[in-house]
Amino acid sequence: MAVQLTRRGALSLLLFLTPAVMPTWYAGSGYYPDESYNEVYAEEVPQAPALDYRVPRWCYTLNIQDGEATCYSPRGGNYHSSLGTRCELSCDRGFRLIGRRSVQCLPSRRWSGTAYCRQMRCHALPFITSGTYACTNGVLLDSRCDYSCSSGYHLEGDRSRICMEDGRWSGGEPVCVDIDPPKIRCPHSREKMAEPEKLTARVYWDPPLVKDSADGTITRVTLRGPEPGSHFPEGEHVIRYTAYDQAYNRASCKFIVKVQVRRCPTLKPPQHGYLTCTSVGDNYGATCEYHCDGGYERQGTPSRVCQSSRQWSGSPPICAPMKINVNVNSAAGLLDQFYEKRRLLIISAPDPSNRYYKMQISMLQQSICGLDLRHVTIIELVGQPPQEVGRIREQQLSASIIEELRQFQHLTRSYFNMVLIDKQGIDRERYMEPVTPEEIFTFIDDYLLSNQELTQRRMQRDICE
Repeated sequence: MAVQLTRRGALSLLLFLTPAVMPTWYAGSGYYPDESYNEVYAEEVPQAPALDYRVPRWCYTLNIQDGEATCYSPRGGNYHSSLGTRCELSCDRGFRLIGRRSVQCLPSRRWSGTAYCRQMRCHALPFITSGTYACTNGVLLDSRCDYSCSSGYHLEGDRSRICMEDGRWSGGEPVCVDIDPPKIRCPHSREKMAEPEKLTARVYWDPPLVKDSADGTITRVTLRGPEPGSHFPEGEHVIRYTAYDQAYNRASCKFIVKVQVRRCPTLKPPQHGYLTCTSVGDNYGATCEYHCDGGYERQGTPSRVCQSSRQWSGSPPICAPMKINVNVNSAAGLLDQFYEKRRLLIISAPDPSNRYYKMQISMLQQSICGLDLRHVTIIELVGQPPQEVGRIREQQLSASIIEELRQFQHLTRSYFNMVLIDKQGIDRERYMEPVTPEEIFTFIDDYLLSNQELTQRRMQRDICE
């Protein structure tokens, strides 16, 4: 009966089982070459050994490192390598058999083939960009390699790979991907007061601090909002920075620039007057000048300034009715008092009972508001010397002033006539018969008003209604 025989080794994987191979041109011929004389001599053929199946060690004992031989002998279990013994060869796990899987002890006292066990290995894994790996047992079977990425990168794919029995690694090669956005820190929010006489403030700041968490490369930084050093108007302004890295990841930060304008209480124009102000009229540094309407004179400080304390300097002036001095030496001295202040409507009539005169005075007395709104003062020259009367409101003019006025303005005593004089003392229109106040107002509004008066008229359009 056949008996199974098992032998295991421990280190190398080499097993010599056949005699040395001889060159084919003389192997087994009984001849060999003489290298000295280049001649062939006959060799005595050795006598074949007698076959004996009872010899326990006909072939040498098998010894396969890192593997085993399972043998079956015709002589039973005590015969490990007797003639005719057949052995099946295999390797331990982690080793691969190289050579014959089955050998037999031949009559030549040699085994019928060779084999050895070679340790199984996987190829060395390549390193991955921006990452590395660590293996438990190099490239040997069952070695596990764990991947990791550099700071700022994330692993995509298999985190571990194992060396398998077929010599290949499990899974696939992962990659390290930069998905972390850059780190960006904006300056602190800031608040600034507008400059004197301005509604803006120039604001500076340092650029944001930007750092990439992966390879440290920032491709660009964009700004949404005004540049540092710009003039910012009153209010809150959001400044936003955005940073991009090489992987197109982005991160943003923002801060607020707040500009305040110191403002004083809104000034009211004086009665019978108006204001002209620099800037917007109530901000720090603004100056407001007080003006009086024609026929009124300013009493008090001419201007006031909005201070950093948010209060106006000085105190408000008033516009008092213009005091007309009729006790002057000449008509020129009288007219100079109205220069650039009032317009004059001089009415001349031969006597107080003149029909045109009475009609004109009646119409004008009903339109005092409109006349005053357009800065018109009426001078009446009525009658014949020595009873001739000249007056401005209730103030009487001397005979010499009356005569000079008539001569200067070419006003006759013979019939009703009027002349309209502008604020520069120029004769602008003459009337030989009564006209309605509306006609006078239309002429003044269309031709004689300054830009400032036009603005005032728009604001006071309904004041006399």
